[in-house]
Amino acid sequence: MPLHLIKLVVGCDTVEDLIAWRRPQGSEPWILRTRQTPKRAAELLDGGSVYRVFKGLVLCRQRILDINTVGEGQAARCQVTLDEEVVLTQPLPRRPFQGWRYFEAKDAPADLASPVQITAVPSLSTTSSNSRIFASK
Repeated sequence: MPLHLIKLVVGCDTVEDLIAWRRPQGSEPWILRTRQTPKRAAELLDGGSVYRVFKGLVLCRQRILDINTVGEGQAARCQVTLDEEVVLTQPLPRRPFQGWRYFEAKDAPADLASPVQITAVPSLSTTSSNSRIFASK
């Protein structure tokens, strides 16, 4: 079973916002930059993905293509090259955290397989602080 990463999305409220943010970058590879290089990089490269958390919910994932450390010493950073395809997943609640975390395959949400589901990105409608209802746009 592959190992995955999970990371909070900052600055984008929806999957559509994330994709719109990416468009101007054109043909450049999609690179996720982090401070720490994962020690289990080989496991991540064996079919792993980055699962993205929007406003407390995992909503999508992207396959990890490569992991590199750039720079040296305190200036060293990690660059995770991601697949351009963004795959929507079943919404899964997650509490806030800093940075990224390893995410076991057994805990990962299922992909939304139907083309109808993939074209309709889930949006949040809060009815109270403790409950959430999902609606298609």
